[in-house]
Amino acid sequence: MTDRPQTPILDRVRLPADLKALTDGELYRLADELRAETIHAVSQTGGHLGAGLGVVELTVALHAVFDTPRDKLIWDVSHQCYPHKILTGRRDRITTLRQKDGLSGFTKRSESPYDPFGAAHSSTSISAALGFKVAADLGGDPGDAIAVIGDGALSAGMAYEALNNAGHQGRRLIVILNDNEMSIAPPVGAMSSYLSRLYAGAPFQEFKAMAKGALSFLPPPLADGARRAKDLFKHMTVGGTLFEELGFSYVGPIDGHDMEQLLAVLRTVKSRATGPILIHAITKKGKGYAPAEHAADKGHGVSKFDPRTGEQKKAVSNAPAYTRVFADTLIKLAETDPKIVAVTAAMPDGTGLDRFMARYASRCFDVGIAEQHAVTFSAGLAAGGMKPFAAIYSTFLQRGYDQVVHDVAIQRLPVRFAIDRAGLVGADGATHAGSFDVAYLSNLPGFVVMAAADEAELVRMVATAASHDDGPIAFRFPRGEGVGVEMPENPEPLEIGKGRMIREGKGVAILSFGARLAEVMKAAEALEARGIAPTVADARFAKPLDTDLIDRLAAEHEALITIEEGAIGGFGSHVAQHLAEAGAFDTGLKFRSMVLPDTFIDQASPADMYAVAKLSAGDIEAKVLSVLGVESLSKRA
Repeated sequence: MTDRPQTPILDRVRLPADLKALTDGELYRLADELRAETIHAVSQTGGHLGAGLGVVELTVALHAVFDTPRDKLIWDVSHQCYPHKILTGRRDRITTLRQKDGLSGFTKRSESPYDPFGAAHSSTSISAALGFKVAADLGGDPGDAIAVIGDGALSAGMAYEALNNAGHQGRRLIVILNDNEMSIAPPVGAMSSYLSRLYAGAPFQEFKAMAKGALSFLPPPLADGARRAKDLFKHMTVGGTLFEELGFSYVGPIDGHDMEQLLAVLRTVKSRATGPILIHAITKKGKGYAPAEHAADKGHGVSKFDPRTGEQKKAVSNAPAYTRVFADTLIKLAETDPKIVAVTAAMPDGTGLDRFMARYASRCFDVGIAEQHAVTFSAGLAAGGMKPFAAIYSTFLQRGYDQVVHDVAIQRLPVRFAIDRAGLVGADGATHAGSFDVAYLSNLPGFVVMAAADEAELVRMVATAASHDDGPIAFRFPRGEGVGVEMPENPEPLEIGKGRMIREGKGVAILSFGARLAEVMKAAEALEARGIAPTVADARFAKPLDTDLIDRLAAEHEALITIEEGAIGGFGSHVAQHLAEAGAFDTGLKFRSMVLPDTFIDQASPADMYAVAKLSAGDIEAKVLSVLGVESLSKRA
């Protein structure tokens, strides 16, 4: 007689409340099933795999012990939230992750009450959790507040600001430090080294010593008996930590994959903690899936893959990626210019600077998740006579905007900003869209702002930035592959503030800024089939504007349309301002500006997102027909 197969525990879990009925042994099994479910889901969708695998046991334990959504569970960045989503009523939609009309790849308030705070940028969880706790104490939503923050995210200054304030307030607040020694790239800085020393060099503490320290609230014996308490304490060290100096009781390090330890600690903290407490859990990114564990990035971001082998299914393109074009050009320029240095904020792989770092280790600096520091550090490098290239995604440069204004622009320091992921980026959605950099940089006096129409233009703009010493300069480029144009072998710097004519036409002129030029040309071909031959120009610069080019287009055409991959207030707004001051509208010029809509666009493919934004070739064609009145003529006929 054979044993009947066990019914999956996961099938009995619809919401976290269902975990309350499970035994500890069943919770261990649930963790194994949840890990397998996560691997299966991400193999079909792609996404952030390693971070979620590293917190499977922690996710189960937190939902088993605390009472979500009454208790507010806040995942920092939330790369690791897929197992959480599976346990919180979204298992039936988990294979829609990062797809159009599907689940977000991050926590999102509008998606579920179990996502009390949306995330995607790092180091916000402790601040938000403290806000929830103060609100609860003042009569707002009740419940505990638990922040789960990684050691990489702890490198950002905002995390320390929150720890300092929380320690000062002394309220009951639970912070779990998920220490996997790995964010997107290996964490850097003194904090990473400090945490490593805590883990590797901590002396064994017996129960009596523990009782005198931050764990004095632990009731001896614990619910499961003195033996478990003694075994638990063998894996902990307390006292004399930075966190205690900030006002937190410190517990750890503990094994973040040992369900017995996790449950014991969390149950005790839930029942006994009175003030702020930090639980230091050691985890392994990619835990339980060999291909992720052995990958350089621990499976941080993956495309669709074969779950048996881990082999990813990546699209093949004949055109180089923009990020690689930037990195290769910078490496080449650095061969003959020893003053060129590069700065990244915890994104050496994503910005291509891992390649620069491999070649020029002493001239490349990963400052951790600290964009504010990255900008001012770059300003100091520039003031000291170097040529810094600060390679930062558009969405992350927002975090250092005060430093861009105060430390760079006002002082007219020649920091070169390489702004990757410009425009709509696809599956990461609104939180990672590069929508605002043109607007927030072009309004700064003395700033030069460029956008590459293709990979060859990007090469020229890198060379332009390298040769520019008269104040700050920025160039933006999109995610993904270029359009396959011929690359310049020895690029000459562009003349600052000068665009280029792409094709001469009549009637209507299209002035493109950035990577929509390929769509503009498709629209021009379609229009030509209708007997309309638009003029097409590439602005290259949003600041300073090529006013000679703009004036010529306005004077020689009935209508002028600007196109950009950015929000209102950017390139088109500056063109409109110039035209208004020049009196161009007094002569009857029809002007239209195509920009990103005044809304946040949810995740989808870039093509789908640009369709929503109405910035595709068909939309450009329709705009030209509309401004010329062709559509209305067709309807009357």
